[in-house]
Amino acid sequence: MKNILQKWNSISLVKRILAGMIIGAILGVAVPTATAIGILGDIFVNALKAIAPVLVFFLVMSALANHKEGGKTNMGTVIMLYLVGTFSAAVVAVIASFLFKVTLTLPEAATGNAAPGGIGEVLKTLLLNIVANPIGAIVNANYIGILAWAVVFGLALKPASEATKKGLLDFSEAVSQGVRWVISLAPFGILGLVFTTVSTNGLGIFVDYGKLLAVLVGCMAVVAFIVNPIIVFLTMRENPYPLVFKCLKDSFITAFFTRSSAANIPVNMALCESLGLDEDNYSVSIPLGATINMAGAAITITVMTLATVYTLGITVDIPTAIVLSVVAAISACGASGVAGGSLLLIPLACSLFGISADVAMQVVGVGFIIGVVQDSCETGLNSSTDALFTAAAEFRQWKKEGKPIKW
Repeated sequence: MKNILQKWNSISLVKRILAGMIIGAILGVAVPTATAIGILGDIFVNALKAIAPVLVFFLVMSALANHKEGGKTNMGTVIMLYLVGTFSAAVVAVIASFLFKVTLTLPEAATGNAAPGGIGEVLKTLLLNIVANPIGAIVNANYIGILAWAVVFGLALKPASEATKKGLLDFSEAVSQGVRWVISLAPFGILGLVFTTVSTNGLGIFVDYGKLLAVLVGCMAVVAFIVNPIIVFLTMRENPYPLVFKCLKDSFITAFFTRSSAANIPVNMALCESLGLDEDNYSVSIPLGATINMAGAAITITVMTLATVYTLGITVDIPTAIVLSVVAAISACGASGVAGGSLLLIPLACSLFGISADVAMQVVGVGFIIGVVQDSCETGLNSSTDALFTAAAEFRQWKKEGKPIKW
């Protein structure tokens, strides 16, 4: 058994995941009724979601408690990259929507969740999440709350004894090892997720909403392969594409199939570790990015809103489009704090054009219909960009110090 495990671990994780994808797709076509296979995907995603909050809490708390005075941090640069990237994505979506005007066939209104009434409500939700019960924050995967309390406890523990700090380090390392074990099972999880996707979703979705999906996915591709590389190049003045492709390969694939930024936090942390980044930095920036770095959400909100506008025959001018970009970017940063994610923020953006909540919620219904593709691509872009910008900020510092950049 030990030899089998050694051989299994000696194979590249990416190769194992690709094999899982292929096998899952074949089984989804050949035996679509074998639903038990899909349980593998559910187990994998739930395991990642379960361990991610604990990992974030103890890594951030331990990093701050053990942080030495005078140590360098890149958090200012990372946050700026997150905000610039999200706003740039909204601008790309506006331009694409102007060039390729999409209209919708609206279904019945989506029900079951309430959309926020305005940006004030989104910001209120974020602020309340910050001061949520720390135990509840971990249980409910409220990453804003987890980060806030981890910072509080980490700073409070700075004067603690070295033995206490060492205990924190040991515990965070134990959690990290548990994460590595879970990630090593990713091929089986991806197999189950791909099987479920292939066996339960036909190709009709691509026909009925093909143009809308093309604009959405096209915008995300432009951001991933053009806008983000430009931002990274301006940050570290190096060819960005080796880093971009590594982040897409190691982070986008798993995020695409798990459709959960929270579940992909351990994957991104493992990626940052493989890049040799400072754990004190990425242990904070990666979970923060899963909360506020939402380029994909900004694209979804903008494209869906403008498609609604065109459907209703409303004229859009440049100033209004700029305001929409700002609203979409701010709203996207609050997407994780709202039940339903980015789709339920569409009515907020639609309100800029005087569109009624009833009509806007029908657009949300369209979003749920195409969600299997839209949400997968959105999550993949959001999550892989977290790692990309975290690495770019640190590599910028490395370059200033004359340290060689390797990936």
